Amino acid sequence: MYINIYTKSNCPNCVAAKELIKSKGLEYREIDVEVGDRLAILLNSYPDARQMPQIWINDQRVGGLAGLQAALAQVGL
Repeated sequence: MYINIYTKSNCPNCVAAKELIKSKGLEYREIDVEVGDRLAILLNSYPDARQMPQIWINDQRVGGLAGLQAALAQVGL
């Protein structure tokens, strides 16, 4: 399982999502949307991705923190 998490600074849900992933013993790749044109690229592909974090598990977008919690529960984590 691989996880990509798009984050920004001063984002409590981003922090909570990263802590949840770590608590499950999983690794993730963090992409800071405040660097360069990353946010524009994300929004070009996913215009409804207005809130952070935005999380993908194995190339499947699960959404934000609630989506992450649901996806992890679905696989028994």
